[in-house]
Amino acid sequence: MKYQVPFLDLRVTDEAERRELLEAFEGVLRHGRLVMGPEVEQLETEVARYCGRRFAVSVGSGSSALYLALRALGIGAGDEVITTSLSWIATANAIALTGATPVFADIDDDLNIDPSSVRRLIGRRTRAIVPVHYTGKVCRMDALAAIAGDAGLLLVEDAAQAFGATLRGRAAGSFGDAASFSMNPMKVFAALGEAGVVVTDREDVRDRLVRLRYNGTVNRETCLEPGPNGRMDTVQAALLLRRLSRLPAVLSRRREIAGVYAHHLAGVVGVPVESPEQRDVYYTYQIQCDRRDALKAFLEGEGIETKIQHPIAMPDQPAYAGEARGEFSNARRLIARILCIPVHEKLTDEDLDHVVDSIVRFGAGPG
Repeated sequence: MKYQVPFLDLRVTDEAERRELLEAFEGVLRHGRLVMGPEVEQLETEVARYCGRRFAVSVGSGSSALYLALRALGIGAGDEVITTSLSWIATANAIALTGATPVFADIDDDLNIDPSSVRRLIGRRTRAIVPVHYTGKVCRMDALAAIAGDAGLLLVEDAAQAFGATLRGRAAGSFGDAASFSMNPMKVFAALGEAGVVVTDREDVRDRLVRLRYNGTVNRETCLEPGPNGRMDTVQAALLLRRLSRLPAVLSRRREIAGVYAHHLAGVVGVPVESPEQRDVYYTYQIQCDRRDALKAFLEGEGIETKIQHPIAMPDQPAYAGEARGEFSNARRLIARILCIPVHEKLTDEDLDHVVDSIVRFGAGPG
């Protein structure tokens, strides 16, 4: 069937934005520096400023960003890295691809990593903690920073979903030794293809990132260590620069939609709770319902596309199951209850009313 309310709408429907993006693309065609052109350095400067960090290093994807951040910080074979149980599998894979072993902490009811679980899992091989700012909500970074400081561990934010989110006025990406972002088309701050950025205050980490993203080379020729081809295309940097100026309006509309959902759906289903200290960006809007599968089917019948993100806990993925160490009972419980409903900024007020009305009608039904 044809969905009346799509979960995402990646079309460029605003004519003014379309013209801006085409102008940016034409600018790259004119100067011809398709790889590492001037827009790349400009984007890095703007992202570092936005996040309150000294340095930003652009890379080819969010997955590469986390992997390269860990490599640049010296994570490798024999190390253990504690991360959340609930994230896209790229988080665990980035850890594993360095040669380290992911250890999976449980989550709180807000779907973010539980600091008390992290503390219990620290062992003699633990080198780092990788919290994920899930759905665009910044984790309890004060608690995690204290744990990392007490144990002498690195703290690396997986902020893939959280560009623009804040906690007590501090930007996502500003808390750890380094932080990684994804700017793929599904994200709130989105390229028109794959793109990512790492931010840090450490000059040594910046320098190593710069060589790792280019096959581990310096001066484009001399290879000091193995690395991937992880550079960002100039075209994506140029497009992201244009979209950065539009980000406040995007975030404002998503937060407005989230506010409508919270007002009308609280008490019908479980809704995200945002404290006065938080400013979430709502990469996704995750509701919770004991009859999740029935609700999903009902909404599909109403023409509303929904997603389950993610239906398998990372330690239960076939690549890790049977060998995964950690705590994940609450994650398994919550995964059976969560459902993402549309929250993208292109939703009309009519779309929003239809989603709210449909969920309320389901909640008022039998069983």
